[in-house]
Amino acid sequence: MARLVILGSSSAVSDARHDNSHMVLEGAHEAVVIDCASNPLVRLAQAGVTSDQVKHLVTTHFHPDHVYGVPILFMNMWLTGRHNLPLAVYGLHHTLDRIERMMEDYGWSEWPDFFPVSFHRLPERENVLVLDDEDFRITCSPSVHLVPTIAVRVLSKDTGKVMVYSSDTTPCESVARLVEGADILIHEATGQMVGHSSPAQAAAVARNGGVRRLVLIHYRVDADPEGILAEARAVFGGPVELAEDFREYPL
Repeated sequence: MARLVILGSSSAVSDARHDNSHMVLEGAHEAVVIDCASNPLVRLAQAGVTSDQVKHLVTTHFHPDHVYGVPILFMNMWLTGRHNLPLAVYGLHHTLDRIERMMEDYGWSEWPDFFPVSFHRLPERENVLVLDDEDFRITCSPSVHLVPTIAVRVLSKDTGKVMVYSSDTTPCESVARLVEGADILIHEATGQMVGHSSPAQAAAVARNGGVRRLVLIHYRVDADPEGILAEARAVFGGPVELAEDFREYPL
């Protein structure tokens, strides 16, 4: 059975127990990393996912806490013997243009016998197909953040279950439509501020979208966890929990 593993659950300011928000989808045939923080190969190994399983990287937007792990991911994959196995990277033009420039600053074109990397630029509109492989069908829609950002919807072909990850967003209609009927909604809960959502706002998205289970992510790790949960539970009647690093969700 496919699974989702939370590799990091924190908002931009992390701590020793909560890494910045990113995750991995593991299917029967390959793995998909969504956002890329920390030292990804270390986190993946802790989750029981090997480097060679990772065939796809989906980036939601170009903010440091979501992409600062890309250079070390690429370099460590290469240094540990990845030379012929391709990696596909997906994201908006805004995101991938900047990731390519960042890698050029590191001189990656001069790294000998480097593995093939392909960049797949996604249009900024609703219900765009990101990838469709043996394990998953992933689509995306724009969210409303401080820079161009996408939320992603994942269908597990093995079970038919649906997971939606909001990434960073103010509540908006495009994300509301994307989450409809999802089995699991992983929604940010940074707080009610420009480009972000409060726990109550995340819960309203879950309630209005008929979501079965709400998982709050990208929350302030210095906040009272029971207070975060109480705020969401006052709005959404279904199961609510905080994402925790390395927690698994069957798909």
